[in-house]
Amino acid sequence: PISPPAASRRGNYNLEGLSVKMFLRGRPITMYVPSGLGCGGGGLRADLPPERLQLDWVYGYRGRDSRSNLHVVGSGELVYFTACVVVLLHLPARRQRHYLGHSDCVRCLAVHPDRQRVATGQSAGVDKDGKPLQPTVHIWDSSTLVTLQQIGLGTFERGVGSVAFSSADQGAFLCAVDDSNEHMMSVWDCARGTKQAEVKSTHESVLTVEFNPLDSSSIISSGRSHVFFWTWSGTTLTKKQGVFGKYKKPKFIQCFIFDADGAVLTGDSEGNILTWSRTPGKAGKETYQIEQQTRAHEGSIFALCRRRDGSVLSGGGKDRRLLSWSPGLALQHELELPERFGAVRTIAEGPGQELLVGTTRNALLRGTLQEGFTPIVQGHTDEVWGLATHPSACLFLTCGHDRQLCLWDGQEHALAWSLALEDTGLCADFHPGGQVVAVGLLSGRVYWDVLGGTGICWDTVGRVLGYTGCFITHLDWSKDGRFIMSNSGDYEILYWDVAGGCKLLRNRFESRDREWATYTCVLGFHVFGQRHGGLPRAFQGVKAPRLTPAPPIRRGLAGRVRRHRYQFPLPLPSGEAGGRGRRLLQSPPVPVPLRQPQ
Repeated sequence: PISPPAASRRGNYNLEGLSVKMFLRGRPITMYVPSGLGCGGGGLRADLPPERLQLDWVYGYRGRDSRSNLHVVGSGELVYFTACVVVLLHLPARRQRHYLGHSDCVRCLAVHPDRQRVATGQSAGVDKDGKPLQPTVHIWDSSTLVTLQQIGLGTFERGVGSVAFSSADQGAFLCAVDDSNEHMMSVWDCARGTKQAEVKSTHESVLTVEFNPLDSSSIISSGRSHVFFWTWSGTTLTKKQGVFGKYKKPKFIQCFIFDADGAVLTGDSEGNILTWSRTPGKAGKETYQIEQQTRAHEGSIFALCRRRDGSVLSGGGKDRRLLSWSPGLALQHELELPERFGAVRTIAEGPGQELLVGTTRNALLRGTLQEGFTPIVQGHTDEVWGLATHPSACLFLTCGHDRQLCLWDGQEHALAWSLALEDTGLCADFHPGGQVVAVGLLSGRVYWDVLGGTGICWDTVGRVLGYTGCFITHLDWSKDGRFIMSNSGDYEILYWDVAGGCKLLRNRFESRDREWATYTCVLGFHVFGQRHGGLPRAFQGVKAPRLTPAPPIRRGLAGRVRRHRYQFPLPLPSGEAGGRGRRLLQSPPVPVPLRQPQ
């Protein structure tokens, strides 16, 4: 029999060794002990696994709620961000590099005029022990991935929403706007990392900020119901508000650019491009007024881009159109993006006539207005909760809140196909044979569907395994492919007889010796120690590992990924499980499946 742990308030061991009872939020959960379980008194290894995690590829792009986050650096690589990672993508070689200096979600990005240095700002977050982390801006070298400066530590509040380098002085200064109630604007010396000036900008949302490329003392910011023209002198920042006059004041001004003469063109939520002019006055009483209004899009304009030849590109939100304008804003070309890619979020120039477009459905596209666009990066449009690896091929499935089930090619790092689900997908797992996949839904239903023989097509044959009354969080197939084990949101451990007609097995004791191809379920005797034992607080009550010959991967609530030793049967009721890892993800992360050592 297993000895009960002393002074435990979360679990009780049956003295006959048949079951373990654990309490989660006051609810008892009984887990049956496999027969013939040995119980030695020692042999628990607490040393760290020798393997170290190395990030290989990042899938997806954050376009849904970000702006101006796609650029091309001097090496020709695309630079963009998602979660805590800044990605540098070399398209011809199909190779990624990653800047991993941030401890929480990256919110904004700017490229230095030398096209080598990059500035990225992050949100406030928490460390592995739950202690708050302060937002900051990192200036780093895109060639070496070395951090050159860490700016604003202890100055910014909540997060950094916008950053911009000056241009007229070869990028000597950086402007940043934080996410505090007053949206503090500050100017920093890039070389020294010292603050030069700071001011409260507005209580309204600030969406973007830029230096005038011809005059570093002139800064523009825009956002909800405003466009501000700032003058920077020494330690002082003074603003003039743009005057709309006879023109309708838009709810948002989402983007702006400068023309060759330094004049400002703004794109707003009414679908108009506004050209602003400065009217000089006495004793610094100049005003900024609208010189021209150009009707461009149905709905918001999310992006403006001035091309090398002086022409202007605009991207619409509601109409999904990408328009090309002459320097005088005469329409030249237009193209509508397919609905599956979403609306234009940001635009960047590639080599020659090629354009790069980030979209609101988290896709990156490349192409031209004449020939159209093809995707180079695709991803989910909402939180991803389910992840399953194919047992033999280099394929994996994901599902999430966007009700999409996606199959990914792990060798090509590309989306093979996607399928619409009837509800939010929370978990998935491949049959050991690889031809069938089970998907757990928010509605509590579990579906299994048949994949095509190549693994790249989808057969729409599906069956409902059952309805648990609560959403499904995890599921696993047995090694013989005849049974499925699932966990639900109300802490149930359920077993399903797939081969016997998808029936629910009422007697859970009979399943205690069943062997499972994977083990992502967080409830069960095999992973009882990870909830009950000596893991750090930030890693308790999270997603579950896969049980494999290699040390399993474990995800924490703070978005950390750790690799731990897995020892089953555990010879002691509790003990230290050494692990190593780092913060990569937005919280909460999803199960990380490993079927064999990689």
